[in-house]
Amino acid sequence: MANHFQQILNIWHPKKDEHNWVLATIVGTEGSSYRKMGAQMLINDLGQYFGLLSGGCLESDIMNQARRCWEKCENRIIQYDMREEEDLAWKLGIGCGGLVRILLQPVDAQNRYLELDKVFSILNQNGSCEYVQKVSEGQPLNQCNSLDAINNHSVELNEADDASQLKQTLRPPFHLAIYGGGVDARPVVDLASSVGWKVTLIDPRTTYARKEHFSNANHIVKTPLQEIEQEIENHSWLKNVDAAVLMNHNIELDAQALLLTQRSSARYLGILGPIHRTDRIFQHAKIKRSDVIIPLANPIGLRLGGELPESIALSMISEIHAFLENADGRSISDITMNDTSVTH
Repeated sequence: MANHFQQILNIWHPKKDEHNWVLATIVGTEGSSYRKMGAQMLINDLGQYFGLLSGGCLESDIMNQARRCWEKCENRIIQYDMREEEDLAWKLGIGCGGLVRILLQPVDAQNRYLELDKVFSILNQNGSCEYVQKVSEGQPLNQCNSLDAINNHSVELNEADDASQLKQTLRPPFHLAIYGGGVDARPVVDLASSVGWKVTLIDPRTTYARKEHFSNANHIVKTPLQEIEQEIENHSWLKNVDAAVLMNHNIELDAQALLLTQRSSARYLGILGPIHRTDRIFQHAKIKRSDVIIPLANPIGLRLGGELPESIALSMISEIHAFLENADGRSISDITMNDTSVTH
């Protein structure tokens, strides 16, 4: 199921006039909740919904509430309080223990599709924007403003006497470049795709990075790396990369990839393998570690344990995810990992 807003809009846009649609947005939370303020999903009159606002327990009731938006063509604000036994959310068996307030808005040509078509256009051109929603019942009043490139999503609720405004910055999904299309790259591509990232796979070797083995890659580049560097203006994907991973298992190819990443927009660089091997890559590239302008992770990954390609891929994607989201990658509960006293 698509969850990143661009993926949701990509499903909606071709069918925006074929069905009745409602945009559902979390505009407030108190206590524990599955999704936070700013989370969005789109619902249509076929009973389909794209995105999630809860763990799947609220969506059917939200869909029923959305029908009133189609009937009146007006906003609605609904609330689920998982703290109160008399509230519907409690009766639905939801045990998150918090409150969620949701803005429902009809999406149609008369209200300019809530300017979602403008958001769609900007995100699909690798741009960023600010999306503003008036949090009130009555006629929708949404606005999309183009922004310069941003690294991360942000959201804030500005209180006002007449109606609050929810403002959030939106950017395309993170873009991961993977240099090396061997067998161990498959779970890396699949995991990155599963969290909604765009994936470009680069490997000029004939028997590597074959399309049938990497169906979740958005783009497969078979051009020799030296040619890419010589004709860099013809490879626009390099200017939209957030992170890069080198896993060619070939010193010369990794050296070429290392040089290429320095001319990209990547703000994270991970190299698979031990430090002494990476030293050889730098020797072949004829540069020093101090010359690298991108934060370098080597060996790449978090200490998750496991030796299978899937475990290594999880370790790699987890570290990249934490870095790009500016998180520390620690246990949420601060559980002691080597505590063997736990009984089951």
